[in-house]
Amino acid sequence: MNRRNFIRVAGGGAIVAATATVAGCSNPISSAYPAASVEAWLGPGAETEPRRWALAHAITAPNPHNLQPWLVDLREPNAITVYTDRERTLPETDPFGRQILIGHGAFLELLVMALAQQGLAAQVTLWPQGELPATLKDWREQALQRPIARLSLSRNSQPDALFAQILNRHTPKSDFDTAKPVTAAALQTLLASVTATSIRVAGTVDNARLGPLRELCWQSAKVELLTPRTMMESVKLIRVGPTEILQHRDGITINSPFIRAVTAMGMFDRSAPPAEGSSGYKNAMARFEGHSNTAMGFVWMSTQGNSRSQQIDTGRAYVRMQLAAAQIGLGVHPMSQALQEFVEMKPHYEKAHQLMLSKPAPKTAGDDTVQMFCRLGYTPAPAPATPRRELQKFIRA
Repeated sequence: MNRRNFIRVAGGGAIVAATATVAGCSNPISSAYPAASVEAWLGPGAETEPRRWALAHAITAPNPHNLQPWLVDLREPNAITVYTDRERTLPETDPFGRQILIGHGAFLELLVMALAQQGLAAQVTLWPQGELPATLKDWREQALQRPIARLSLSRNSQPDALFAQILNRHTPKSDFDTAKPVTAAALQTLLASVTATSIRVAGTVDNARLGPLRELCWQSAKVELLTPRTMMESVKLIRVGPTEILQHRDGITINSPFIRAVTAMGMFDRSAPPAEGSSGYKNAMARFEGHSNTAMGFVWMSTQGNSRSQQIDTGRAYVRMQLAAAQIGLGVHPMSQALQEFVEMKPHYEKAHQLMLSKPAPKTAGDDTVQMFCRLGYTPAPAPATPRRELQKFIRA
């Protein structure tokens, strides 16, 4: 078989498939993820210790590239200390660790909600030993010494109504149904879910505004796909087939029969980005163009400044928005490319702030900063659960 008829995979989870048929692979093979890799979405199971029970919910939090970068210390009674895993970062697309900390905010919010469900109130103290350095390259010596947060637990907490959606919340990573618009009322439900005073939230379902925002998504996605080092950051996190998925339970997971067959034959190239003009290149572009052009609405969050605490607050607000969306059956999918802070993205970073805030991109510590940018819509089928590592992997000995 001609090697050019096989596949390449592009970053951000895009599957790039050719039209060829693999000889000897006519029998159907399930493309579902191995059951053990998604067992976290069934709940805490036999866990009865309240903190571990809450953590079993928190590990389902949305996070960049499904890295699941959280570590917790449970050795202190009636407390939980949260750290970041310095090995689970994205130095090329997230050089300042902003997106990673937004993921930590989502984890913290689910943890607080799950603790409340157990009758435990959590007083959250951010950065009890001081903030992590400004750039990821300086985190290595600090990440395990400077906790992101310490939660002090006490009794008598009221349950959160959104808790019921934690195990139903999934991020859709497919094209939206363009025949089903997002109503202004649905958008308002999402905006109303953000009550944190440090977060400014806005959005649109106005057709006149959708066009420029869709174009921003598409053009910024192309920059990430066509910059070799940022593209390879995603390629290195691809997990193909049940064995790899069960081994890692993180990253960009692919379990389609065709790609599994190609990988088994040693013809799935993960050593370099797809060549420009190749079928893999064209299909990667089509995937992200589809995501961009089927957006039926957008929502964004910003902060006055860009402190580490504001980044975490954004993640807490964002996951609450996703839970509110799950409650009404609406899909919310981050389109983070335009907000990435690597040098090639600078024109689109500037454009994002102009389109959403009518302001230039931030130049000083106190300037308004867009932290999250998401597309909205409805998918033809429910979004699937994504793999999560075993609970014990997140607990520091």
